[in-house]
Amino acid sequence: MKDHVVVLTGAGISAESGLSTFRDSGGLWEKYSIEEVATPEAFVRNPELVLDFYNQRRRQLGDVRPNPAHYALAELERNYRVTIITQNVDDLHERAGSSEVVHLHGELVKVRSSGEPDLVYEHGYGEIHLGDTCEQGSQLRPHVVWFGEAVPMIETAAEIVPQADHLLIVGTSLQVYPAAGLVELVDFDVPITVIDPGEVPTMSRARVIRQPASVGVPEWVAAMTSPR
Repeated sequence: MKDHVVVLTGAGISAESGLSTFRDSGGLWEKYSIEEVATPEAFVRNPELVLDFYNQRRRQLGDVRPNPAHYALAELERNYRVTIITQNVDDLHERAGSSEVVHLHGELVKVRSSGEPDLVYEHGYGEIHLGDTCEQGSQLRPHVVWFGEAVPMIETAAEIVPQADHLLIVGTSLQVYPAAGLVELVDFDVPITVIDPGEVPTMSRARVIRQPASVGVPEWVAAMTSPR
């Protein structure tokens, strides 16, 4: 049986493909406050603005490509079972070829009914408009987890992390809960590697590689797959 590598990824891995993060200057998020576009209350108050914001994000996603970090993680599946648990709503892991991806915060290329949350549809990179509805007549909304909403996939992720033989953390500060709590679930003897060029939380057990994901991940994968 192949060793199981569990990978936790955040905005840093997608930023290298050109996707805006909360902290980017000049990015999509700088033009809006979270309260305007990323809460259930915002959608009730101004659904057209919220839909337009996510239409812009979807359009941007369609224009970018996976980077070497995404492709390296997909390549790792030749030698290991790889499960990616991502805080990102983009589809870059899937487009690079990764086959087992858990999206904690939803998926930008899907939409769902605002009245029946279980009605979820593949949507791609097109727009959602006011008046676009599910078969039951409810307005469609982005299939993303907004601030103040529950994170439905966190229980699935919490079942996966204790199975890890290796834990890799890429492009996330792990300061936002509940995702940050996942690291605490890994067995005490499992090696942990963090790849991030910035400041990362202090973890006495972790090996920290201060490199961008597009450099550090391919090097780490090469080391994991080279003959020993």
